[in-house]
Amino acid sequence: MKFIHLSDLHLGKSLHGFSLLEDQEHILKQILAIADAEKPDAALVSGDVFDRNVAPTEALRLFEDFLDGFVRRGIKVFVISGNHDSPDRLAFNSRLMKSSGVRIARVFNGRIESFVMSDSFGEVNIFLLPFVKPAWVIRHYPDDKITSCSDAISVVIKHMGIDKDKRNILLAHQFVLGAVTSESEEISVGGVDNVEAAVFAPFDYVALGHLHRPQSIGGATIRYCGTPLKYSFSEAAHTKTVSVLELHSKGAVQIREVPLYPKRDMREIRGKYKDLLSPVFSERENREDYIHVTLTDEEDQPDAVARLRVVYPNLMRLDYDNRRTRAQSAVTEIADASQYQPIQLFEMFFKELNGQDISPTQRDYLAGLIQKVWEDRQ
Repeated sequence: MKFIHLSDLHLGKSLHGFSLLEDQEHILKQILAIADAEKPDAALVSGDVFDRNVAPTEALRLFEDFLDGFVRRGIKVFVISGNHDSPDRLAFNSRLMKSSGVRIARVFNGRIESFVMSDSFGEVNIFLLPFVKPAWVIRHYPDDKITSCSDAISVVIKHMGIDKDKRNILLAHQFVLGAVTSESEEISVGGVDNVEAAVFAPFDYVALGHLHRPQSIGGATIRYCGTPLKYSFSEAAHTKTVSVLELHSKGAVQIREVPLYPKRDMREIRGKYKDLLSPVFSERENREDYIHVTLTDEEDQPDAVARLRVVYPNLMRLDYDNRRTRAQSAVTEIADASQYQPIQLFEMFFKELNGQDISPTQRDYLAGLIQKVWEDRQ
């Protein structure tokens, strides 16, 4: 039996003021094209369908079209909510959609929905566990000892009634300890939502959502498929993929990745301001990509963002890397400031902040200001 594993679509997301709906529509059509080529029996969508609880109308329509694409192809779809989704809104009309082959997990009520599919090797049980927090599980299982998120997930799994002789798949949206994160994710402070990989041992495959890099944790079959698009510049060097899963007999699992190609890539470029504007440099680049520019000029360039956007219309972010910015990350503390005159303190601060000494003109101006302050206080 074949599945494609998706998660973290984040439909309706904006990044640095740019709406990504057009990019998302492009990549969802590409995923449906992959489905045409792979002919999976079902798609597993492991949470964070939308980027926020109240999704914009355009995002709702985009997801509706995406689901309809699978239904028209006779491919079943299993969906759970993530921490960005509203479980109630996501599961609206889930009973009606169920007749079309779309199964969306309802709000967590202590019981996990499961569905059965069959092939020549027998039955495959698919369990839908939406994003949960320990407090939500404690409410339904007060007699179980729950002191961590690992305990909570373990208790939920214990009550699923899993037949370990059959093939079992779990959709979940949690942070599994040992995974690699990206800048675009919301991770709880202190690791309070961490889950040990060992709790997922009863399953032949765990289709995880929540983290944006494709990766396996504690074994190949406990897997994050990652986002279909890059949602931060920390992912600029990565290739996005769709995970394709094939289950044969019990314990025989094959996993591979099919690459995705975005409408606009997310890239980082650096250099001198004039060089980045020059045709020699810019004509080598795909100007329509989403760009993070790092300028290495020592002086700030007036209206740099506006001028660079003439060449790179989708410039999202601009930073500097020079003596001043490097010094800002290494400002030291003065042990006894009382032994220095105010102008000396400012000179030291200026050098720490800018990586260079204050100029004579700047020093004279500052000295005049300090003198005026003292005169006004007298």
